[in-house]
Amino acid sequence: MRLTLIVTALLTLLSGGALHAGTVQSPDGRIVVTLDADGEGIPFYKVDRDGKPLIAKSNLGFNFTDDDPMRRNFEVVSQTTASRDTRWEQPWGERQFVADKHNELTVLFGEKDDAPRLLAVRLRVFDDGIGFRYEFPQQDHFVTARISEELTEFNIAEDGNAWWIQAGDWNRYEYLYTQTAVSAVSTAHTPITFRFADGTHMSLHEAALVDYSGMWLRRMQGTNFRAQLAPSPRGAKVVRDAPFHTPWRSIRVADGPAGLYESDLELNLNEPNALGDVSWFTPHKYIGIWWEMHLDQSSWASGEKHGATTENAIKHIDFAAEHGFRGVLIEGWNLGWDGNWFGNGREFNFTKAYPDFDIERVAQYAKSKGVRIIGHHETGGNIDVYEGQLRDAMALYERLGIDAVKSGYVADAGGIIAPDGNGGEMFVWHDGQEMARHHLKVVKEAAARKIAMNPHEPIKDTGLRRTYPNWVSREGARGAEYDAWAVPKNQPDHVPTMVWTRMLSGPMDYTSGVFSLEGRGAEGPDIPSTLARQLAFYVVIYSPIQMVADLPENLAKYPRALDFVKRVPADWSETKLLDGAIGEYAVLARKDRNSNNWYMGGVTDENARTVSIDLRFLESGQSYTATIWRDGESADGLGADRHAMKVETLSVSSAQTLDIDMARAGGFAVEIAAR
Repeated sequence: MRLTLIVTALLTLLSGGALHAGTVQSPDGRIVVTLDADGEGIPFYKVDRDGKPLIAKSNLGFNFTDDDPMRRNFEVVSQTTASRDTRWEQPWGERQFVADKHNELTVLFGEKDDAPRLLAVRLRVFDDGIGFRYEFPQQDHFVTARISEELTEFNIAEDGNAWWIQAGDWNRYEYLYTQTAVSAVSTAHTPITFRFADGTHMSLHEAALVDYSGMWLRRMQGTNFRAQLAPSPRGAKVVRDAPFHTPWRSIRVADGPAGLYESDLELNLNEPNALGDVSWFTPHKYIGIWWEMHLDQSSWASGEKHGATTENAIKHIDFAAEHGFRGVLIEGWNLGWDGNWFGNGREFNFTKAYPDFDIERVAQYAKSKGVRIIGHHETGGNIDVYEGQLRDAMALYERLGIDAVKSGYVADAGGIIAPDGNGGEMFVWHDGQEMARHHLKVVKEAAARKIAMNPHEPIKDTGLRRTYPNWVSREGARGAEYDAWAVPKNQPDHVPTMVWTRMLSGPMDYTSGVFSLEGRGAEGPDIPSTLARQLAFYVVIYSPIQMVADLPENLAKYPRALDFVKRVPADWSETKLLDGAIGEYAVLARKDRNSNNWYMGGVTDENARTVSIDLRFLESGQSYTATIWRDGESADGLGADRHAMKVETLSVSSAQTLDIDMARAGGFAVEIAAR
């Protein structure tokens, strides 16, 4: 914050003056936000949409471990406004160009004391939602903030339906979603999504989570929620020296499901690309030595079942080269997997391979075949060990031409092993301030080596891929690995729910493509899915890297399905949500960034349904050939015939409507090629 703003604020305070409430509206005028301090001096905001309350009066502030709360006795001492109407380009993404059009209000609050502390709130209002953050200016009376809790409220104006997963529990973000009334939520991770009686859709999340603790949402009473920061063993959940600002608190709002999904709110709240030219990253598809471990056919650990052998790697490289897959993920190649590595990781070595894996030979063989190895860094949740080897580990991959890395943090929530600053260890949360710092440290080290990162068991996505475009994907939800061994499996409504929850935060490495539809020790129908549904995932679940997870021999058994996966891109110029309802079904269309072809994918829950797709998004007057991979007549994702699939070709145009049937737990995929 500029010195002139601080001086103005101090002069206003000293003169005893106080300003009136600040208001700002969205460019289309539908959203109006008020930012003020009430009669007790409590800063607050409220949001109206179309003249109706959306977020009722909601308090703002902080508690500290070593200072008086910033909660009451404040007044507005200055305010500034700004507007922006620009467009920026993504190097890769769901769409090539993003429009950023918003109005901004910044209000500086000051305590009504002889030695006032200052706190600013910056608010940006878009047509599709709002973002606000706190800013602590440099000041003599407040040098270091030791935040014990953020007092930000989200007082939702009416009850409705909510889709959410619990926060503060052992399995991080990896839960099936719960649908309840808004007034029945307990403590939830974000994004959390709401639907109200008039069809309005809203989602609460955060953007630009940097050097700060992740935000959970705790319902206080009725439909009133308050921020709850992920804990820290230090006591204070966040420790920062002024000047600094918090992450943005984001509220997406739309008339219906399409507007909610298609919003770029969190991306627009992040800083522009800090890395410059990242054309060295290529969106791609990959296979890997991975699913066989989840099936217990091989192991990460050394011994007779060891999966990451030179011989097995070469087999996968040959398959990838034959079918045009750029990458081969190899897990379990490095020392440290023997014994208890879960939540431990003290034995991991990120530069030394097991004796039966010749990493130099494998990397050279892959290069000769035009295939890239995808590196793997499982930490067992031990960032103390990982950070100590990080530079050498990345240097090895750079030398070998490995330009993408999947990392892992397998530990129970709260069980990350971090350095305590005194030569010992402390245990922190996956979404605490320590891990926000750690992930950016890894991403920046990788970027310096032109390496892309894809963390599993990560901190949640908050749009930082805009600022650091080598942070290409992550897990952060219940992925396809649960279909191998979990009880229950990922249920048919899981993906149609994630479209409007987890996927609002950014790309997900779901590890799709289990053509066999069988998990570990399967007897009879196992994974609730049709074969066509597995293809739909490559369109419905966005990521610029897409795994084809099944064993090579299983992929080869279904050549028609493999044909679609080989054809579908991983980078897009446009994305449209054509139809759907949260937890029920979703139909998306995406346009290839490198051609005029469109691709569509649809998934449904446990109910069979027919969708009528209006093709008006296609170019008028242009003729197209649509190739459709759809559920066969006997297909049933919850029954005996899950592999029945029909592939057909039709001539289509923008004037047509395409009717497609989906079986229970089914789906479809479509390629629409311009003629």
